[in-house]
This record gives sequence, structure tokens and C-alpha cells, in this order.
Amino acid sequence: MRIKPGLFLIAGALALAGCAEGSLNSARVDNWGEANRQTMAAQIIDPAPQYDTANPITSGDHAADAIERYNKDQVKKPDKVRTTTVGNGGGGGSGGGGN
Repeated sequence: MRIKPGLFLIAGALALAGCAEGSLNSARVDNWGEANRQTMAAQIIDPAPQYDTANPITSGDHAADAIERYNKDQVKKPDKVRTTTVGNGGGGGSGGGGN
């Protein structure tokens, strides 16, 4: 039984490919835990945020009145607001063909 030299070269090349620098295995090790770090970074709150618009005007008197109405079960009913519109579309009939 004789071993072909080409087969020996292919087996050697495959064995060395696993040790090559920059292979897929080393790329995985470089990013290990990156998803976890990104998730943790997304949960950090900016301690001094900068907004494009000013804070809305608030009134303590209006808030106190609202709490008073809530406690007396006399809450103002909100206006009806529709977020969708329903249309009644007419359907067309199909005409029959004749001879």
C-alpha cells in the first residue's frame, strides 16, 4: 500500500490551517462577551441629558386640583379621539360574458 504525496500535503495543510493567525477561532475570542457589554452599556442612563426642547410648563395648582377631583371621583372625562378611520368602500361586481 502506497500513500500518495498529494494526500499527505492536503492533510498537512488542513492541520496547519487550524493554527493560523487570524483564523475564525481567534476572531471569536477577540469578541467574546461583546454582546453582553453592549447590552450593559445600553442600560446606563446619562446623568446630565441635553434636550432639544425646553421642559413643559407645569403648575402645582393644576396638579393639586386633579388629585382633588380624583379623590372625589369627579375626574374630567377626556375628549374622544379616534386614532383610526374606518371607510366603507363599495365593491364592484363582475360582469358575465355571453356568446
